Amino acid sequence: MAKLNSRIKYLQIALNGNLDDAQRIIGQLPASERIIIEAGTPLIKQFGIDAATRLNYWWQKKLIAAGIDAPAYIVADMKTIDRGATEARMAAGTGASAAIAAGLAPIETLNSFIGECEILGIDAMIDMMNVEYSLNILRQLKKQPAVVVLHRGVDELTFNKEKQIPYHEIQRIKGNYNIMLAIAGADTPREVQRSFFNGADIAVVWKNFYAADSNTVAIAQEFLRQIK
Repeated sequence: MAKLNSRIKYLQIALNGNLDDAQRIIGQLPASERIIIEAGTPLIKQFGIDAATRLNYWWQKKLIAAGIDAPAYIVADMKTIDRGATEARMAAGTGASAAIAAGLAPIETLNSFIGECEILGIDAMIDMMNVEYSLNILRQLKKQPAVVVLHRGVDELTFNKEKQIPYHEIQRIKGNYNIMLAIAGADTPREVQRSFFNGADIAVVWKNFYAADSNTVAIAQEFLRQIK
């Protein structure tokens, strides 16, 4: 399985549309070890966990064609809320390098999820959407996840324009744990730049990659330029 390098900044592109668009988008993206491909929750719900298998195949093929000798890093966004070990095994079975559980899940579920991910050799990511104080969750865990995702949701932004991305949580968590931090919900190049400025390791974007179009390459390159 591919592993993240904590000294490198990454762009995580969440694919949430359909598989045809996902294949076209991956075909248009610049091949880069700094790009993480995510099988988004809507994609998995509509097409099943095999969607992550397909993304893994397409992205790995793209990297090989570009002469990049590195395994593809695919994230299966399960948003696991129960049956932590079971869903970790489902994600690992696709060849994904990481899976995501919801921080709102019971602590028992998160412990089971993180423990099984460790056994399987994949990274556990915990999405803290709607969690007011992430440290309260982290302090209860037996082991820490590889990545914590600080997330402003789509509906939150749509119906509450005042909702802010919780950048302030980044240093609070890093001051207590050696964990990589991802920011989800920063969908403009300026917001991605701000995420990295505030100490994030990964910026998760989706809106500009929902469907393939002629601007996909330029948009991806613009986002990559924000990575220092």
